[in-house]
Amino acid sequence: MLSTYTSYKLITRDLDRSLTLKASERQVALESDYYLENIGKVETIDDFLDDTRLFKFAMKAFGLEEMSYAKAYMRKVLTEGISADDAFVKRLSDDRFTQFATMFNFEGKGSSAVEGSAVRQGVVDRYVRQSLEVSAGEENEGVRLALYFQRSAASVTSAYGILADEAIQEVVFTALGFPDEMKAANIDRQAAAIEARLDIASLQDPKEVEKLLTRFTALWDAASSTNTSPLLMLFETSSAPSVGLDLVMSLQNLKRGGY
Repeated sequence: MLSTYTSYKLITRDLDRSLTLKASERQVALESDYYLENIGKVETIDDFLDDTRLFKFAMKAFGLEEMSYAKAYMRKVLTEGISADDAFVKRLSDDRFTQFATMFNFEGKGSSAVEGSAVRQGVVDRYVRQSLEVSAGEENEGVRLALYFQRSAASVTSAYGILADEAIQEVVFTALGFPDEMKAANIDRQAAAIEARLDIASLQDPKEVEKLLTRFTALWDAASSTNTSPLLMLFETSSAPSVGLDLVMSLQNLKRGGY
């Protein structure tokens, strides 16, 4: 079985090709075509919500597929929009809803909310990327988390931003070696612990993000191995290729060291 890092790199080494292959898959292509053919017919929030296939496509594009059934909830998100200081989305901790309401800005743009390339091909591109991540997660949830983090890390501007997104939090907590019990601590203590170990500004640098993901994927695989030390597993299968001491030491240092 491929390691989490190897699987992640196979996808991201030529990300454009990976996305093109995903977009060409029959089901993805069919849903994308339906969206592009029908989104222009939408003039109101009711039009949008009433076309379940169209609405579910848009929700999946923003990683909200599990909320597709909650049309009353999403009606409130779209109706109140993003303009008012007390708008519903501004009281939610999950930024995906703000992104969704910003893209489908019926409150601000009315019937012209679905015009323009961003709300058409841009949403399709999001759907394809989301589909790629979901399919990767079916094989290895760590790969899905790594892909999501690579895509989303630059949007994080504070430790609280990390804590507001469960997937990003999982990557950071794993990479920093925080125990699961940390998630039950006071949120301010969690934020302080993150700030003490991680330069939040480094998430704007793709090279630093890759370093963090290298650590995350190694520790994810180590934690996923049950009853056996990840280092001992390197030597237990006699038919496996030999592993140099330098690699073993690198893995050990990676597990012990800070980011």
